[in-house]
Amino acid sequence: MYSYRERLSPAWWLVTALGLLLPGSLLIFLPLNPAVGIAVGLVLWWGSVALLWLSAPVITVSAEQLSAGSASIERSFIARVDVYDKDDARVQRGTGLDARAWLVLRGWIDPVVKVTLNDPQDPTPYWLISSRRPAQLAHALERVEQN
Repeated sequence: MYSYRERLSPAWWLVTALGLLLPGSLLIFLPLNPAVGIAVGLVLWWGSVALLWLSAPVITVSAEQLSAGSASIERSFIARVDVYDKDDARVQRGTGLDARAWLVLRGWIDPVVKVTLNDPQDPTPYWLISSRRPAQLAHALERVEQN
């Protein structure tokens, strides 16, 4: 059972922008067959949207662990949780970033949650995770941390 779960799904504007595949396909296939152009455009759009959705990382917090994307860590190794928004989030993703950090970032999601670790055998100092609901994620991690 998860106390928190979030899929970092693609933004609506990205899915809408992929709609440009339809006129692009029409430009290519219109001289041959307009129906083929429409069909190819729709297949490319649906395939792209499905690929974005299926490849979107999932963040879960349970009583035992935090999972973000393909990585998981036991809750006992979580030392601190910080939420960053707007300019602070930009600094964390840019000039304030440690190259050893584990990143689960999406460019279309502004807020980030920084999970500082205290695992002496792991060279990763912290995880930086994009979240549409950073306060809820931080609350779930702090609640898990206290148990």
